[in-house]
Amino acid sequence: MSASHESQVHLGRRAVVAAGATGLVVALTACGGGSKDSGGSDTVEPAGEGGGANGGAPLAATVDIPEGGGVVFADQGVVVTQPQAGEFKAFSSECTHQGCAVKGIADGVITCPCHNSTFDAATGEVTGGPATRPLPEKQIRVEDGSITLA
Repeated sequence: MSASHESQVHLGRRAVVAAGATGLVVALTACGGGSKDSGGSDTVEPAGEGGGANGGAPLAATVDIPEGGGVVFADQGVVVTQPQAGEFKAFSSECTHQGCAVKGIADGVITCPCHNSTFDAATGEVTGGPATRPLPEKQIRVEDGSITLA
């Protein structure tokens, strides 16, 4: 095999590796973002001026939080649930196992998609591992049909 042919083969392999890596980045990017989940929850990334994280802009209207389910507000790092009609709770949306963002909220259960840890939507307590610590509670205000971080 000549030196020039060897270089072409080597460059060909690099091109294949680079193309594969690019495809992986594209695939991983496509998995993120705000999307409706079939588990009865939404992931919301509001444009929000002033952000709800400082108690400014509302996170949602109370009618937007499904009973027995909830909504993940990715930008604020919070999940808001409605365990029973008119009762609203908020927790950190970061799973206590390895820090993945929780996603599914249905039938009173918050689920982490990374390793399937589950949490009680009313208390944040672990209902299934591998997580061993509850989701930390976040303070919210519910006034005039609007939910904001306190």
